[in-house]
Amino acid sequence: MPVTLLSPLRWLALGWADLRRNPLPGLIHGFMLTAFGGILVWSLQNWFWVLAGAFSGFLIVAPILATGLYQVSRGLSVGRRVDIFEVMELWTNGDGRLVRFGLLLGLAGTGWVLTSASIITLWSPVRIGTPMDFLQHVVLAREIGLFEVWLLLGALLAAPVFASSVVAIPMLVDTSVPVSMAVAQSWRSVAEHPGPMVLWAVVIALVMGIGMLTALAGLVVLIPLLAHASWHAYCDLTSRQPTDHPTPAASSAHA
Repeated sequence: MPVTLLSPLRWLALGWADLRRNPLPGLIHGFMLTAFGGILVWSLQNWFWVLAGAFSGFLIVAPILATGLYQVSRGLSVGRRVDIFEVMELWTNGDGRLVRFGLLLGLAGTGWVLTSASIITLWSPVRIGTPMDFLQHVVLAREIGLFEVWLLLGALLAAPVFASSVVAIPMLVDTSVPVSMAVAQSWRSVAEHPGPMVLWAVVIALVMGIGMLTALAGLVVLIPLLAHASWHAYCDLTSRQPTDHPTPAASSAHA
């Protein structure tokens, strides 16, 4: 189906339909990831920059951890219900490409936190040591500048991560192409559909933001919703036809 500015809303609707048709794998993923995020927040609440680094890495790598849900959506596209055991099998198949890509995403998150910490430490008039310090002295600061620069820098650093992964992650699950080819296809898809992809990035950020505002509880549903929707985004962006089998690989498996 042609990709338009309305496509992100369609992907969300299709993702919601997949979650309703086969909710158990998605809710298990959502609960486990949300519980892990909650443990990070609870245990590191007094060490803001450690928490920021750990939580940023968690958010960036979360799409890798939810890859089993792409298998669920792939099965549903041909009318087959994928159970949790098949999802677990995906995690035990020894595919090092997802591990390597996840490590690269984690490094990107670490780079963002180090950059963020440097800017705020140098600019902020007070020491930022807790989330409340950040909220009071950065987000709600009367002076205009620090928070706006922080947001702009975050967007600039997040853009290449999004462009590299939006198609690449589901493609690594669906095919045996090497990481480099999946990333190249992801960038190509973004370049060919800049408007819809910017909107899709905004939608993802808003949905995750809503999850944060519910004290993470909403992420139990919102994480699998975005995972299923991301599969449909991948299918539209690559013109993938419904099939329960991997598409022909452009090179040998796990290259």
